[in-house]
Amino acid sequence: MPPHAAPESRAADAPVRAALFLVLVGMCAALHIWKVPPALPQLQAEFRLGLVQSGFLLSAVQLGGLVLGLPIALVAERVGLRRCVLSGLAILATASTLGAWLDSGLLVLLFRAAEGCGVLMVAMPIPALIRRLVPPDRLSRVMGLWGSYMPLGTVAILLAGSWILSLGTWQLLWSLLAALTLCCLLLTLRLVPPDPAPDAGRPRDSLARLARTTLGSANVWLVALIFGLYAGQWMAVIGFLPTIYAAQGIGGATAGLLTAIVAGANAIGNLSAGRLLHHGVAGWRLLVAGLATMILCAWAAFGAGLPAQGQFVAVLMFSMVGGLVPTTLFVLGLTLAPSPQTASTTIGWMQQCSSLGQFVGPPFVAWVVNRAGGDWQWTWTATASFASAGIVLAIMIGLRTRSATPTR
Repeated sequence: MPPHAAPESRAADAPVRAALFLVLVGMCAALHIWKVPPALPQLQAEFRLGLVQSGFLLSAVQLGGLVLGLPIALVAERVGLRRCVLSGLAILATASTLGAWLDSGLLVLLFRAAEGCGVLMVAMPIPALIRRLVPPDRLSRVMGLWGSYMPLGTVAILLAGSWILSLGTWQLLWSLLAALTLCCLLLTLRLVPPDPAPDAGRPRDSLARLARTTLGSANVWLVALIFGLYAGQWMAVIGFLPTIYAAQGIGGATAGLLTAIVAGANAIGNLSAGRLLHHGVAGWRLLVAGLATMILCAWAAFGAGLPAQGQFVAVLMFSMVGGLVPTTLFVLGLTLAPSPQTASTTIGWMQQCSSLGQFVGPPFVAWVVNRAGGDWQWTWTATASFASAGIVLAIMIGLRTRSATPTR
């Protein structure tokens, strides 16, 4: 091998390594979303929160994405995807620090909303960045890793968060996450290539045109709505698991471990979807399989009266097979975007609909439980309504794209 081959090989692999690092950055953002569930008992006691109020605290982080998903995507097209990620990390670090030290229930809620904007600014541009960095023949596999950023981040915070909370208060957890996010910001500056300079000779679409093109695509709407329906039910079930276990007398550390195992199982589905898509399995079939399994497993976990061990297995399968859905949607979002210029705005609209689902899901499930007198057995009816609607939309995607093959 010529002496210069190894440096050239390392240089060629640098963009792929940067893409893999961006998965870690996404995991860091996910830590901020999921830091509330293990801390929820402390927050409920300190601020005297009821069940529905706790549901809104879980979902408040989605307020930014609920309102600003597409607008932030449009701005990212102008300021640059990497700059958008850096700005999001800065917002997360600042909001987490202020939320910890300005000790007020209302301020915690407001800074959770600010963190939602930061999470969106981090998570929304990364799929388009990965598409820019990774060769097309490796895209679906790397997107399989990206699809697992949320469950892997959830596992990390549920395990580490429960341990940290056993040593200190929720303010300590918030502060440590702020420091970790700042480290990610500095590493992003070093490892991720700068945004390319605009091509002066190529006319740029106006922001209004990009928005019209994105929102004028029926395929984009179908993918985005399914994402919202999936995310709402997954957020509700996983977010309330520590509370459900606490009501059953299971201690905080054990509840955190069980919830972490369930959340982590989602990554198995994410990675499996990447491999299946790479081998040519139709995306809409994976969506139907994942959502139908979620209906069955939610009924088994909450409505079938299974013993504790059976309930745990059912929730585990709910998360694991459901993990087929997000990776498939990310790949379909990039594949079905109306044009390469609308890749990030398509992901932005998907994130906005996902935020809507995650904002509505936990309070809706909490409302159903309250209407049932505090009995969690009717949880499955709420989640099944989300999944059933998603199946109908997935079949519509299949009818519209039957001859299409996923990006490999």
